[in-house]
Amino acid sequence: MSRPDNSALLWRMTRLAWQYRWGCVRLIIEQLLLLSTALAATYLTGLGIDVIRYHAGGMTGPLWLPPGLDRWLTSAPQTQIALIAGLLLGVALLRAVLNYRYAVDSAILIQRRIVVDLRAAVYDRMQRLGFLFFDSQATGSIINRVTSDVQAVRAFVDGVIIQGLILVLSLVVYLVYMLEIHVGLTIATLATTPLLWWATLVFSRKVRPEYDRNRELVDQMVLTLAENVQGVHVIKGFHREPEEIAKFQRASEEVRDQQRSIFWKVSVFTPAIGFLTQINLAVLLGYGGYLVTQDLLPLGTGLVVFAGLLQQFSSQVSNMTNIANSVQQALSAAHRVFEVLDMEIEIASPRDALRAGRLRGEIAFDDVTFGYRPELTALEAIRLEIPAGEVIGILGATGSGKSTLLSLVPRFYDPRAGAVRIDGVNVRDYNLDDLRRNIGIVFQESFLFSNTVSANIAFGQPLATQDQVIAAAKTAGADEFIQALPKGYDTILGEFGLDLSGGQRQRIALARALLLDPAILLLDDPTAAIDPHTEGEILTAMQSAMRGRTTLIVAHRLSALRSATRVVVLDEGRIVQMGTHAELMSREGLYRDTALVQGVV
Repeated sequence: MSRPDNSALLWRMTRLAWQYRWGCVRLIIEQLLLLSTALAATYLTGLGIDVIRYHAGGMTGPLWLPPGLDRWLTSAPQTQIALIAGLLLGVALLRAVLNYRYAVDSAILIQRRIVVDLRAAVYDRMQRLGFLFFDSQATGSIINRVTSDVQAVRAFVDGVIIQGLILVLSLVVYLVYMLEIHVGLTIATLATTPLLWWATLVFSRKVRPEYDRNRELVDQMVLTLAENVQGVHVIKGFHREPEEIAKFQRASEEVRDQQRSIFWKVSVFTPAIGFLTQINLAVLLGYGGYLVTQDLLPLGTGLVVFAGLLQQFSSQVSNMTNIANSVQQALSAAHRVFEVLDMEIEIASPRDALRAGRLRGEIAFDDVTFGYRPELTALEAIRLEIPAGEVIGILGATGSGKSTLLSLVPRFYDPRAGAVRIDGVNVRDYNLDDLRRNIGIVFQESFLFSNTVSANIAFGQPLATQDQVIAAAKTAGADEFIQALPKGYDTILGEFGLDLSGGQRQRIALARALLLDPAILLLDDPTAAIDPHTEGEILTAMQSAMRGRTTLIVAHRLSALRSATRVVVLDEGRIVQMGTHAELMSREGLYRDTALVQGVV
């Protein structure tokens, strides 16, 4: 997928913010009220100074008073000062309330709505993407897209859209007020502003590649962590803890060093902006002080108020650093988030999908060719007819295409050429949910969730009754050991079901597949990682499970294929042999060689 330009990403994120426009408008109104109170506090401070000077005989009156309050200067000085102080206190209380409301409303909009909605959208899209996406993406990248990248994108709404609008409005208000006080002083003090904008533009261009690289390094660090957690038995078994600790430390240090580069650029840019704003203050003291001494500008409502406005103006300009930083972080993350949201769902039901009830289970591979990448071919010109109810064994060396062949039946992938048909219909034409509900799958590595045994068995049929769950477990030969667990079917399994033996996990996985009452059963080497005794128990359960179902069994051990009516032998993605056990043993070939090695006659 080509990388979108920055303007396209910014427009996309702006449209995202538009979906939450009323919440954003509320935050902007609250910020405008805060701006108004800040101006009021600044003016009241200057007014208080001028009132004190006025009564001390130092000036003729304040520069500006609200209409109708000219007579107010004739009241007692203590009354005037007390009123100004009371107003300042009231403004401070109002600001406190507004700041509280802004913090609450901002958290509700950003964290409870935008983050939750965007994270759900990314996760939803990931769930609908085909296996090719997960085959091509590292675990760390997938996790970060749903977590930290979403957080960076939502920061665009708060840290860029809202704060950017506030910045623009604030600068306009401050500029107008400063011009109202003194045009020449305003021009003099803001002479460096164009330089600030130029510096911000240069900074943004320099720091963007750094954020892209940072996300790649964080992905790698998370992947290293995930692999170490999942492979802890291998690490400890081979005493590789020191090496793995060093590996993770290197990954963490790379993230740190790369972030240090970003921090260095930010650390240089921020004080540079601060220095330019301090020049403005120096000009203010020099030129503004001259105007005050020449009685051309009042001290309070003139110079002091102007100084407050200039400080606020400079603070908003300096805030461009944070906004520019947020923009670059959001751009880097937005590319990765929108990349997922924009990915085409390759495996999906067609618009006029054929709804399927209970299928018979007749399967046909019609000149099927498939490869995970265009330059590679995993299966080539596969032709195979499987009548409903037949049990087909599939044998072949590692990498010969056995599991790939099975994965085409439930449309985990679509063939590059040819078609897979069930009951005479191309699987592409079926409603995908209907198709997969007719297919029960037991993988070589049985994945179980951290939930109760019942919930794991009923994963594909969550509305199943307890009696149906127990019936499926009995057919899979799992009821006896489940009943012996501390809480029976209500026992909560640990992560991946690692507190069960391999054979127990396989039988629960078989029960999960059988609860669907599928017309087709796919068994992907279910006895590969278990001992001969447990294998016998699994095979017995499989015999019961396969009754009345079209079954495809992938296996390396011929003992698992004895129940097959035919055996298909694959070699480098092609069918090289096919027949019954007796037929294949009677002629030279891969099947007979395998049988002799395993001592099967």
